[in-house]
Amino acid sequence: MRPALNRPATFALLLISGLTALMAVGIARAEQAMRIAEPSNFVLDNGLEIVVIPDHRAPVVTHMVWYKAGSADEPWGKSGIAHFVEHLLFKGTKTAEPGEFSKAIAEIGGQENAFTSVDYTAYFQKVVPDALEMVMRYEADRMQNLTLTESDVETERDVILEERRQRVDANPGSILSEALNAAVYQNHPYGIPIIGWEHEMVGLSREDALDFYDTHYTPNNAILIVAGDIEPEEVLELARKTYGMVERRAEPGQRVRPSEPDSVVSRKVSYRDARVTIPSMRRIYLAPSYRIAEPREAEALDILSTILGGASTSRIKRALMVDQTIASSAGSSYWGGLYDNAELSIYLTPLPNVELAKAEANLDGIIEDLRQNGVTQEELDTARDSLIKSMMFSSDSQSSMARLFGTVLTTGGTVKDVVEWPDRMMSVTVEDVNKAAKKYLDPKRATTGYLLPEATL
Repeated sequence: MRPALNRPATFALLLISGLTALMAVGIARAEQAMRIAEPSNFVLDNGLEIVVIPDHRAPVVTHMVWYKAGSADEPWGKSGIAHFVEHLLFKGTKTAEPGEFSKAIAEIGGQENAFTSVDYTAYFQKVVPDALEMVMRYEADRMQNLTLTESDVETERDVILEERRQRVDANPGSILSEALNAAVYQNHPYGIPIIGWEHEMVGLSREDALDFYDTHYTPNNAILIVAGDIEPEEVLELARKTYGMVERRAEPGQRVRPSEPDSVVSRKVSYRDARVTIPSMRRIYLAPSYRIAEPREAEALDILSTILGGASTSRIKRALMVDQTIASSAGSSYWGGLYDNAELSIYLTPLPNVELAKAEANLDGIIEDLRQNGVTQEELDTARDSLIKSMMFSSDSQSSMARLFGTVLTTGGTVKDVVEWPDRMMSVTVEDVNKAAKKYLDPKRATTGYLLPEATL
């Protein structure tokens, strides 16, 4: 399966991911799942952190290795190297031929993939429990024994350049998103595309790839997540036999990145394209992530986003899509699962017969009303109940829980942070939500992008 880029998410978005498929099982089943997902946490002598989430309902295990190395950790001028290295790890090692690992997974009917984000790169497999040791052996091998030829690098560089052409250049929405992101972040590397800028990607070399690999692909910079039909003691024993043999060969150290200054002016970017038939807009307000937020602040932002536009009964959706019927899609999301700044994002696509400016003016009115007058206790209770139930449902999915723990642990969180998230949500007050709305929905913090049809004379 082809490696993929990945945008970071927050607790709520990750936990909602398994909701649709699990609604039929009911709350009782979800509560049972919460009891099953009791994680164990270990650290090997070489610094590798391990999280095990037992789940014995099916003879399957999800195995994930997460590295605290994403696009925001790249050397200046080498954009795209994290994603490039992700691709190159599917090449051979000193002991395994190119494609050997993938072939072994396919032969037993397993699944594999990988993804790169701003703060991490992750590799995962879903296999039967008996194959776990084999998977660990291969993954531990490519943690330390990657070999690259100039041919490997040249071939795969062409692949990522073509991927950029298909994902970005061929998609007007992606072109705008890239420009919008660059406008949001004036100083922080989150403004650099995960896939990289094309003019820098063409110059990525074998030495660049090996330097990034040797710096970041060390066990003390990695987290192993195993969820499924296996006991923690078994995982620990297998990990010691495989990952425990990998030497700690680098000290990446504390992540120190340029900080983003407070925004004092709103910013706007627009992109016109003949391929666009219906205009749309997206607005981003910078906000703190779960790692850097004040107590209850990130949880309040999750609830705020849900009340504003994150649920079918939210203010934006109800007003623009039901009451006024002027938008085909509209809503909000809070991307809080990052190491540094987070984003509170608003999106809007008007109906074909409605001018974007009119729809945006109505959207602005909804946002400002919430900001000035606040939310109600009933809205808070409904949003919080929805988010917590979504966590219960999502815990019924091995992959969702493994991904949640990996995201949190690679962005400065702990196992305790995940386990205690529902309790922290219960402590959020109306005052917390209103304070967050007043501060972070400030128009001066907003950067808005407009995707427009090509201008006509």
